[in-house]
Amino acid sequence: MTPTLWGRIQTRVIVLGVIGAVITLLITPLLPMGRLSLEQGYRVTLTILAAVILLGVGWELAYHGLQQFRWDKDWPTVFGLVTIANEGLLLWLLVRYTSAVVPRDLRPSAPAFGIDFTLTWLVYWGFVNGPIRVVLPRWRYTGGRVL
Repeated sequence: MTPTLWGRIQTRVIVLGVIGAVITLLITPLLPMGRLSLEQGYRVTLTILAAVILLGVGWELAYHGLQQFRWDKDWPTVFGLVTIANEGLLLWLLVRYTSAVVPRDLRPSAPAFGIDFTLTWLVYWGFVNGPIRVVLPRWRYTGGRVL
């Protein structure tokens, strides 16, 4: 079954909230954070993860609208992978040029942001397109809804 809009939103929030948090907690000490302490690094990366989750709800609404123009009302799997570019770019612009996500004095370096965002996104995408079907076998029969 094709995941419904509500199912995709739930999946994004829960999987990024759990799997994304684990990945973020593991890689933050390894990121090139420059002048930021480890505590500040965790604050920044977890805040960015929260922004990815919140912005993701908006992205899902936009993707749903675009999908309505496709005859099968769904994306090929690779489209889900390619969305890393537009989602990452928007978030980087928000992080770099505004204080909407993190304060100016806590901005991460471009390599730190790139590694954090890319690795978290790829693990999320890989989990949603593979192991979630083993961990939650009924997930696909409920339109991707977890709750």
